[in-house]
Amino acid sequence: MAKNKVVSVLTLQKYKSEGTKIVALTAYDYATAQILDRAGVDVILVGDSLAMVALGHRTTHSVTVDQMLHHARAVTRGVQNSLVVADLPFMSYQVEMTQAITNAGRFVKEAQAHAVKLEGATDLTLDIVERLVGLGIPVMGHLGFTPQAIHGLGGNRVQGRTAKEAFKLLRDAQALERAGAFSVVLEMVPHVVAKLITQRIGIPTIGIGAGNECDGQILVTDDLLGKYTDFKPKFVRRYANLAHTCHEAVVNYARDVMSQDFPNDSESFEMQEEEETLLRSLLADQPVVDASKLAREPL
Repeated sequence: MAKNKVVSVLTLQKYKSEGTKIVALTAYDYATAQILDRAGVDVILVGDSLAMVALGHRTTHSVTVDQMLHHARAVTRGVQNSLVVADLPFMSYQVEMTQAITNAGRFVKEAQAHAVKLEGATDLTLDIVERLVGLGIPVMGHLGFTPQAIHGLGGNRVQGRTAKEAFKLLRDAQALERAGAFSVVLEMVPHVVAKLITQRIGIPTIGIGAGNECDGQILVTDDLLGKYTDFKPKFVRRYANLAHTCHEAVVNYARDVMSQDFPNDSESFEMQEEEETLLRSLLADQPVVDASKLAREPL
């Protein structure tokens, strides 16, 4: 699939106009970012989902700006072509404009991210998008199920199931476009709603649980690889089962360590014979520890 070219916000706009699908995935570390970049992934999102996938929290709320910056730095070091977007974490932009500008600027300046992502389309959010874009910081929007608002939404619930709710999603997407957002993620909305929004806005839509007629798709890479197994959303397709593969690898490693099959001679380093002879002469008066006696010593 490798497209082997540097992706920018203008590239994504071109893809929408010509009907080329946008491929997006998440990454939280250097090695994963390298893999995705070399595979030709268009957009790599340093998502606040790392709170759950990488740090073990129950929601995205716990991750901090500094933690997100730490992971974003690692990702950008591994990327040459993909567009790197960093999530602005919960309460890092919702308080007031100065806070939003400062934190967004840190992701571009300190972590070398190409863009930031924020959730919702409140009046303040739209003002923030417009201001950030005016300062040269590209912004990706996020509508539908917005994980940072999980408690207010009543849990992991599909959004836009009624005509009124769907119409509001469309208006919000249009408002984000007017504010200057270069794309918008549509999460957990009926596929017909995502299709209608995609047809009625000029910026690319990237779906996750929103059907296959968005301009692109994104998944959490650890879900796609079957590495994160706490739960599996309906919209996830697993292309591998790394949890099982890794478990088997660790079990086999432990077996080989216990049987002394690992490391073998080819995995060990040699010493020159004359140096070994000299070493043994130096150790001639040093007693050898009887490990079997040590095991019987009381603690």
